[in-house]
Amino acid sequence: MFSDESLSTDVLRKLRSVVGDEHVRTDPGVLEAYARDATPLFRAYPQAIVEPDDAPQIAEIVRIAAEHRLPVIPRGSGTNLCAATSAQQGGIVLTTARMRRIEEIAPAELLARVQPGVTTAALAKAAGEHGLFYPPDPGSHTVSTIGGNIATCAGGLRGLKYGVTRNYVLGLTAVLGTGEIVATGGRLWKDVAGYDLTRLLTGSEGTLGIITEATVALLPAPETTGTGLAYFTDLEAAGRAVTEIIARGVLPATLEFLDRRCMDAVDAYAHLGLHATAGAMLLFGDDGGDDQVAASLTRMRQACLDSGALSVEIGGVAEAEPLLAARRCTLPALSRLGSLTILEDASVPRPRLAEMVARIDDIARRHDIVIATFGHAGDGNLHPTCVLPSAEDTEAIERAERAFGEIFRTAIALGGTITGEHGVGAAKLPYLAERLGPEQTALLRRIKSAFDPAGVLNPGKLGS
Repeated sequence: MFSDESLSTDVLRKLRSVVGDEHVRTDPGVLEAYARDATPLFRAYPQAIVEPDDAPQIAEIVRIAAEHRLPVIPRGSGTNLCAATSAQQGGIVLTTARMRRIEEIAPAELLARVQPGVTTAALAKAAGEHGLFYPPDPGSHTVSTIGGNIATCAGGLRGLKYGVTRNYVLGLTAVLGTGEIVATGGRLWKDVAGYDLTRLLTGSEGTLGIITEATVALLPAPETTGTGLAYFTDLEAAGRAVTEIIARGVLPATLEFLDRRCMDAVDAYAHLGLHATAGAMLLFGDDGGDDQVAASLTRMRQACLDSGALSVEIGGVAEAEPLLAARRCTLPALSRLGSLTILEDASVPRPRLAEMVARIDDIARRHDIVIATFGHAGDGNLHPTCVLPSAEDTEAIERAERAFGEIFRTAIALGGTITGEHGVGAAKLPYLAERLGPEQTALLRRIKSAFDPAGVLNPGKLGS
């Protein structure tokens, strides 16, 4: 459908007339930098990198692309882990790196308006200066952008208590595949006029529209936070503790798990002195008023002890951030163990978390690879991570890919899904029809056609 030849002089001239000569790049070094995102094993070269500054520029770029049948791949910081911004069919990578303005923080309305290139951490910092709080908290929050978070409906460590990105998107301005600019939703926390196009665009991975501005909800910042750490003989016992915590009416702000392999890697990386022989650990925490946090931590500590915890430690504000930082460093810690790290994500119903981890361990043994597993215990979201000693070992890579295929199908069989927060992208597209079934898959394609009749927006992903 699309050509992999260099862009014509006419197309380049048109693009440069829109954004300026310096913001259309075709030199090999720049194309190499945009040939992949954070997803290993996926590399595809675009034909040009274009850096617009506003919605009208993006609309004109999309019209040019539709006229010349050129793919347009929207990209923020490229931190996604599903090859969602990989130019699998060539074309134009449209980066929102120049669109970094926080347009407004409105404390009276508990909202913010931001351009898509604003990082998650920058928005959180700006909100904090007004005593407010932006809850979505992906692991890459220091560099990931709001536009990318919305495009993949990013989750994070606070997902159980606060929800994920879609729960905070009030309104969007986006450019459709026709070049039309649409504004969905707005500044209202309640608005049920028409189909919820804001929710539809959220998580659409740039296949339905290119986000140019977002209005997001904020919350009053919690007074304090508290964190605890519980060690267990195995993940089954940790899973029982998770069930018991929820059963006792506690909704933690943080409820994370690491298996033994992850604990060893994190301790070698961060030198935290984690339990030397425990088979699994839970990191739990809450936020809010002082009394509420103290009560929640006490109840979670007792639930862990009653579920067979080997030991439980409670920390205050000073201890919370280092422990959360340690959880965030799990991926880089594991990455030190080999030259190729493949991080995936799948979700199952919370009561089946331990069973899923056991199945992952069995799959890893049968395929003769090492998989460490960590994730969000509170919502059943797992991150099985395979570390291979060599990125050149094609036979080991094939075994890992077969293993992950089994993992995704196992998640589906247990009533779960192939991705809880990373997205589908090109990496999981082969498993999407198994998850959705033929009727939903066909519906996705019809929706895609309505938003993007020429099929130029991020082809090869989702409904393409």
